[in-house]
Amino acid sequence: MKLTNTQNVKATKSGMTLLELTVVILVLLSLISILFIGARAWKKGSDRAASILQIRNVQQAVRSYSNMNGKNAGDTDADLRTEIFGAGKFIEKDPTAGAHPAGSNFSYKIAEPTTIPDIGSLYMAVEGAAADEESEPTVGVDYMPKEGTYGDW
Repeated sequence: MKLTNTQNVKATKSGMTLLELTVVILVLLSLISILFIGARAWKKGSDRAASILQIRNVQQAVRSYSNMNGKNAGDTDADLRTEIFGAGKFIEKDPTAGAHPAGSNFSYKIAEPTTIPDIGSLYMAVEGAAADEESEPTVGVDYMPKEGTYGDW
């Protein structure tokens, strides 16, 4: 029978040390926190896009109504709002009656519901303000199209 020398054989340990495990967990937590920050910015951007799209659709509905009925900018029409919003009309649901994409702190407002706005003026706007403790305050202007970008609506 042959004897082997067991003193020179090194035992190999598999697995991670506590320090390595801690570093891996910290890296994963950092990546997750970056993901949440990016998701919040993405959500705000998508809410802004939805808000601007809704304003644009209403603006185009007002322009279409005025063109189809021979109305000019500045003309008043007592039925303007009811001719634009409703079943079978230009826009099915009145956005001023529903929720704003950015939440309950914001709402759509129509300053002069019976007057066709001038070219370059909006029929509907966003009002409201919100402030998260983690980010800077947001006002309704953040959910409106930039000045001068809606002249051809």
